Amino acid sequence: MRHFSWLLVVVLALMGCKEDTNAPYLEFAGGGFIFNYRNAEAFYGFVARPLRSLPDGSVIEAQFDIPNSSTPYVVTENVKPGMLQFSFRTPDLKGVEKGHPYKAVMRLLASPSGPELARYERSFHTDVEQASLPQKPLVIGPGYQTNPN
Repeated sequence: MRHFSWLLVVVLALMGCKEDTNAPYLEFAGGGFIFNYRNAEAFYGFVARPLRSLPDGSVIEAQFDIPNSSTPYVVTENVKPGMLQFSFRTPDLKGVEKGHPYKAVMRLLASPSGPELARYERSFHTDVEQASLPQKPLVIGPGYQTNPN
């Protein structure tokens, strides 16, 4: 009888581990703007975290609003089993405005050219005007030597 009780506990525990197929695939786990004043760079990005198993062969696509452009910047990453998070970021930006909402769209695609399985959107903004940051890097090289310019 004692072994049966343990077996029942294990079976009930495993029943609770069943994945919810209605749960979102992904979530924004963090993100925002980075102003690297030493290198005079500005960019933004986010970290995506899976909330349940992602389909084999699927792709995560990130689309970012870019200042002074009507075309979003797009980057993709292939889903690999066991990955706990995915990081996406823009290239170096020019013209970032304080308080302006910049939209990021995360899409889960069945394959690189396949249908969209899920879509998530979030806006990011900054409290710093890019114009107040240095126009040229303050330092250069791997040892952070002062920029002669």
